[in-house]
Amino acid sequence: MLKFLLPLLLALPVAAHADESAVRNRLLSDHPQLVQLIGKVEHVNKSPIPGLYEVVTQDSVYYTDKSGNFLINGNIWDLRNMHNLTAMRENKLFAVAFNKLPFDLTFKEVKGNGKRKLLIFTDPNCHFCKLMEGQLKHVNNVTIYRLMYPIFDGSDVLARNIWCSKNRLHAWKNLMLNGVLPPHPEDKRCTYDIRRAMGWGKRLRINGTPALVFSDGTINPGALPAKDLDKALDLAAADK
Repeated sequence: MLKFLLPLLLALPVAAHADESAVRNRLLSDHPQLVQLIGKVEHVNKSPIPGLYEVVTQDSVYYTDKSGNFLINGNIWDLRNMHNLTAMRENKLFAVAFNKLPFDLTFKEVKGNGKRKLLIFTDPNCHFCKLMEGQLKHVNNVTIYRLMYPIFDGSDVLARNIWCSKNRLHAWKNLMLNGVLPPHPEDKRCTYDIRRAMGWGKRLRINGTPALVFSDGTINPGALPAKDLDKALDLAAADK
């Protein structure tokens, strides 16, 4: 029996791959206008839902059926765990190279052994960024890089004043946790490279703050409670 089943078992991955390739070929040959609509199709893979395939472009995930005649733009949720499976896949597919991020635009805080890594796109006028700072007080054994991403009115001035402070981390925490405004810089020539910071944010599709970039390159758009942040840091460290 095993001798009979072995060829079938070995053929399963190939058959699955061939099935995905057939859907991709059908999709592109029957609908050449698709590239103008969503961009270049990089991959077609099976989704968690039988009969549904994910269509991966350079920056998005869509879905189609086996016929390749329909395109769905939306999220798949696992209601048993309340997980957004589409967002989780996008995080993996479009993960960034963490070590190539602009750390020279950040100021660093090392907590405990500092082994876990986190870069935060944050804004000095952002309410949720302030809530995030409150949660960070309860997270240990992490190195935190804060990159000021001033998208709110007046945040550019605050970002410059913090960057030009003698102790950037102290000035930041004093503002975000205590509401104490940073002083204007004594050196009027001191500036923060806001244009470059904004350019990096656009490159990584950062549309709001805070945005948390983990060491495995995944990005979480929004604040996380300390307990969930701890789990995400552990997961990212294990996935490197």
